[in-house]
Amino acid sequence: MKNHPEGQIRNKSAAFEPAHPERFAAARKSTWVSIFINLALTIFQVAAGYLGRSQSLMADGMHSLSDLLADIMVLFANRHGNRIADAEHPYGHARIETAATLILGVALAALGVGLLVAAGMRLQHPEDVQRVHPFTIWIALIALAAKEGMFRYMLAVATRVRSQMLVANAWHARSDAASSLVVLVGIGGNLLGYTFLDLVAAAAVGMIIAHMGGKFALEALSELIDTGLSKEEVEAIRATLLATPGVRGLHELRTRKMADSALVDAHIMVDPKISVSEGHYIAEMARQTVLRKHEVLDVMVHIDPEDDMQGKSNAHLPNREELLRHLGERLGDALPSHYRAVLHYLDGYADAEIFLEGEHAWNEDKIRRLRTRSAEVAADDPYFRSIQLHSTHAQQ
Repeated sequence: MKNHPEGQIRNKSAAFEPAHPERFAAARKSTWVSIFINLALTIFQVAAGYLGRSQSLMADGMHSLSDLLADIMVLFANRHGNRIADAEHPYGHARIETAATLILGVALAALGVGLLVAAGMRLQHPEDVQRVHPFTIWIALIALAAKEGMFRYMLAVATRVRSQMLVANAWHARSDAASSLVVLVGIGGNLLGYTFLDLVAAAAVGMIIAHMGGKFALEALSELIDTGLSKEEVEAIRATLLATPGVRGLHELRTRKMADSALVDAHIMVDPKISVSEGHYIAEMARQTVLRKHEVLDVMVHIDPEDDMQGKSNAHLPNREELLRHLGERLGDALPSHYRAVLHYLDGYADAEIFLEGEHAWNEDKIRRLRTRSAEVAADDPYFRSIQLHSTHAQQ
């Protein structure tokens, strides 16, 4: 049972209305802060690294440039990923964040490998490495302080609004701070006479960038191939479903991640003899409870009268029209012309409930004859396991 409340799917005129306004606003504000800081750092680090002959500072400047590109991608992902569901995207647009994370991860991994290779090639000729200018160490200190402060700010915002993309970007800022610390050590070692340390620091920065990029890419790829939630989260959702009044069992529960949220599919068991509307009510209560208690985007609840994973299949049984035709042939003239039948497909058989109407509901002789014939049919019929009669007059 998949429900889309009225108004959840909008037309394209509302395409850029965010589904989570608070998250969208917080992400936008923190990302713009990061853009301005990374833009300034990129300019100063690359320029200072070039003028001061520091390969590690230039590499860190390229790291800041990658952060700048990442921030722009975050803005794009938050703008488009937070759009509400529409007719073409009934599950929303959250996977845009995932795709953006994948692209960012691959780009960072490529950049890191490039910096690592470049530093490694220059280390083959250490005699050509020059001593850096002393002012580069001050630029490295400023970059370290700026990136650590940015990490703490962005992580606080990401935790408050529960955004996977912002958490990833915050930890990316922490990796930047770590790389700036490495650069600081490399420049310091170079100034103390160990000139090769500047290139070693540049290589280390490349490794850090490549590692973080690979991590982001693998996490995003894991989500795109529909990886499920953790065992603990799945068990918590299972407990919520089983605690719903009317749910007798749960024999299939599947989850898949969707950015900061998840999609859930569940097969619940209910009393096989209740009405369709009551079964639907129980399923809807189960769905609403999961949505309320867990970080879930949507829940699809399938209603089962029995555990069809363990019991016999009912797929071989004829449909309602054919079953009633078969029942009429077996009961013959004992079956009245006016009746209402309720069929239950259970454990590989059909159980029939016949509600008598008109004069048959008051004729005890006809009821007795029909009951006798029904018992004979149920004893050897290939389809019907039981046939029950209901009358407003006679007792069963």
